[in-house]
Amino acid sequence: MYRPQNLRVPGPTFVPQAVLAASARPMINHRGPEFAALLAGVTRALQDFLRTQGDVLLLTSSGSGGMEAAIANTLCAGDRVLSFSNGAFGERFAAIAKAYGVDLRRIDVPYGRAIEPDLVRDELAREKAGKDGVRAVIVTHNETSTGILNPLKEISAVVREADKLLIVDSVSGAGAAELEIDAWGIDVCITASQKAWGAPPGIAMVTMSERAWKAYERSTLPKAYFDLMSYKTSLEKGQTPATPANTVVIALQEALRLMAEEGLDAILRRHRDLARATRRGIAALGLSLFADEAHASPAVTAFRPPARVEPRNLIRVLRDDYNTIIAPGQGKMDGQLCRVGHLGFVTLTDIVAFLSALELALRDFNQPVEPGQGIAAALRAYGEQQQLAKAAVPSRR
Repeated sequence: MYRPQNLRVPGPTFVPQAVLAASARPMINHRGPEFAALLAGVTRALQDFLRTQGDVLLLTSSGSGGMEAAIANTLCAGDRVLSFSNGAFGERFAAIAKAYGVDLRRIDVPYGRAIEPDLVRDELAREKAGKDGVRAVIVTHNETSTGILNPLKEISAVVREADKLLIVDSVSGAGAAELEIDAWGIDVCITASQKAWGAPPGIAMVTMSERAWKAYERSTLPKAYFDLMSYKTSLEKGQTPATPANTVVIALQEALRLMAEEGLDAILRRHRDLARATRRGIAALGLSLFADEAHASPAVTAFRPPARVEPRNLIRVLRDDYNTIIAPGQGKMDGQLCRVGHLGFVTLTDIVAFLSALELALRDFNQPVEPGQGIAAALRAYGEQQQLAKAAVPSRR
């Protein structure tokens, strides 16, 4: 018998039925007026959600393709770049940059800890004391591999003070966490359709500031499919330079419509409150949270299973016996962590269902779990947040 999965990985995320139905609409001509109107509407909606008046370009690729495009379009071989990493995706971004021949220095922060603005300031000062040749800073907004949300607003201010180009991977952060592209002075930002946007995989979205386009003019790195100027020029004609993923763009339009109905402020509150409820529920079951609580992600929570329970076995039991899908650790954390996603069109019911399955799975491993203890903790945490929100609303009397 078919049972819908409780898909709790950090992406691809749950896709609402209305979005799936939109993706099943008849195919349209990607060089016709219907697609031109679609592309223009999606672009405007993304500008609103990303808080930017700058260019938002849609690439038919994964988020990693957007990361590669960010490097290829703004840098030159030999450019000095500082890359701050506190997880697998920070390491991936650095690897992409190195593959293009930039002079990259990677500054590693322990997994589970945030990249602090003072560290960025100190490392930029260190470079200035040397040859003062740093062109750009690369940073990950939401580190999906560890469940850390880096303090991007404060980091951006430090980078702007130093007058360096700021390139940000917000593949899993945008749409789930506060992000102000223009106000914070972010030059290039990458996100992707299958994360908090609640659409199928296939589209990377890349923002470009005026400073980024000036960097493009001096860039000498090779680019063809990922030449962002060709996307900008095509967008002005209501097109993309190559065949787009039409059905994903249509689905993304519907997802953005649903998000607009809820409103960005409400979306961010929902992510914050459900993340807190998830962490409290997991902790109540005696499991160790991996990320620093002060910088815990609103999109994904990483935790360690009990000492005698292998993460892969817990993940297997949740999948096979309780139809609940969570993710393993990545990179050097493979075999050490489990990760649960709570981004996109996620509800309290989804989190309660996950915790229910987790409680049952832990009991299967003979762990001392009282029925409902994780759920009760999550509901208390969520209720507390709702009470705080109500108290913050001025009385109409």
